[in-house]
Amino acid sequence: MRDTSPSTFGLDGRVAVVTGASRGIGAAIAQAFAAAGARLVLASRKLDGLTAVAERIRAAGGEALPVACHTGRAADVEALAARAEEAFGGIDILVNNAATNPHFGPLLEAGEAQWDKTFEVNVKGYVHAVRAVVPRMRGRPGASVINVASVAGLVPHSGLGVYGVSKAAVLMLTRTLAAELAPEVRVNAIAPGLIETRFSAALWSAPEARERALSAIPQRRTGQPEDLVGAALYLAGDASRYTTGAVIVIDGGQTLGGAY
Repeated sequence: MRDTSPSTFGLDGRVAVVTGASRGIGAAIAQAFAAAGARLVLASRKLDGLTAVAERIRAAGGEALPVACHTGRAADVEALAARAEEAFGGIDILVNNAATNPHFGPLLEAGEAQWDKTFEVNVKGYVHAVRAVVPRMRGRPGASVINVASVAGLVPHSGLGVYGVSKAAVLMLTRTLAAELAPEVRVNAIAPGLIETRFSAALWSAPEARERALSAIPQRRTGQPEDLVGAALYLAGDASRYTTGAVIVIDGGQTLGGAY
């Protein structure tokens, strides 16, 4: 009988572009991909943080190219994809992770500029990246796009209305692209719960906010960026070759009982 079992979670020789890779979730995923054998193109608005992540990857024997890129600007993202192709010959994996949240508070109190900035980065930025990368993925087996969404796109969260609406858009973007780009490119999403990063510090750093959050999480702990690595490796590699349009929720069980 022919062996049709997928390979494990190895990414040997594949080229992965990770946005928002200077810290937190993006940095953790990038380093895990490098450890699995991928060659990394790291993107973020500022080069300083990226350089530190690239140095850690190189010190561990991997390959990494840091590129300053504002994902809300289509020209920046096209230049990023071109650099990746020039350096490594093509692109196999895209992780859309760069995000912003300029407004914390009631949805109707957000100003026009805050709405525009949130959607410029969180939604249009993802579209810019897919549009730039997909032509460089075609003809490469196992092409995979991973969109980092949020449980805030699944259930309302106090103070995160605008951000949540943008992440709900990411979930529909994922499903739509999965249908439109099949069978050449798989498109899936990860929806994290409360992960301890600088980006989410307002939700977990103060004792009162932390206790409120933990009371809504059955596992009674916040997540760490490394808690997302397994799902990202699965979606990036051949183990998920029959998976597209999926959303993997990683939230300690929070969405079993609602938001906080």
